[in-house]
Amino acid sequence: MRILVVEDEPRAGDYLKQGLGEAGFVVDLARDGHTGLHLATEQAYELIVLDVMLPGMDGWNLLRRLRETASGRQTPVLFLSARDALADRVKGLELGADDYLVKPFAFAELLARIRTLLRRGPLREDELLVLDDLRMNVPARTVTRGGRRIQLSAREFHLLHLFMRRQGEVLSRTEIASQVWDMNFDSDTNVVDVAVRRLRLRIDDPVPGRLIHAVRGMGYVCELRP
Repeated sequence: MRILVVEDEPRAGDYLKQGLGEAGFVVDLARDGHTGLHLATEQAYELIVLDVMLPGMDGWNLLRRLRETASGRQTPVLFLSARDALADRVKGLELGADDYLVKPFAFAELLARIRTLLRRGPLREDELLVLDDLRMNVPARTVTRGGRRIQLSAREFHLLHLFMRRQGEVLSRTEIASQVWDMNFDSDTNVVDVAVRRLRLRIDDPVPGRLIHAVRGMGYVCELRP
């Protein structure tokens, strides 16, 4: 799941990008309001973490303009700000923010609030992914196969989510590395192959009917084969 963080303070931005990345999210970081608005309207994000005091365009105006666009009308937004006055929190919520967390904050609380926002509302079609007897509930972060619960790490969940969203498509190692690790693929490393092998141990090996297949010279594909 992809999250946009709009934060101009370098240490805070890097901290959020690293922490949310370790929690299994792909994170884009914008350090000013104009860049944040451009990314928010040009790409699809499951959630936006937004500071109030930003150079170029503050968070209030960014959110106001985002909510005027068709693509940004429904995207959950969590304000993260040192402005702790009641009037500021009310203003943020009235502008259309879904939550408001005051700095300094505990990262565990931020993560809990993000996951709560992602679970809100009825499941959309892309939030419950199914392939044969494999079921993935994205907001609840649960995976079952044949009714049996499968425990996955954050990275394994993210990798399986990519495969399930792109069923039937052959994904190259370069694309997998970019989507799951947010990095450029280095042909001298086997990080993708190792990760896929571990995921197969969780998903495919306990039951008959392999769903994740290697495509020689190309990458991997997730699909049900006869």
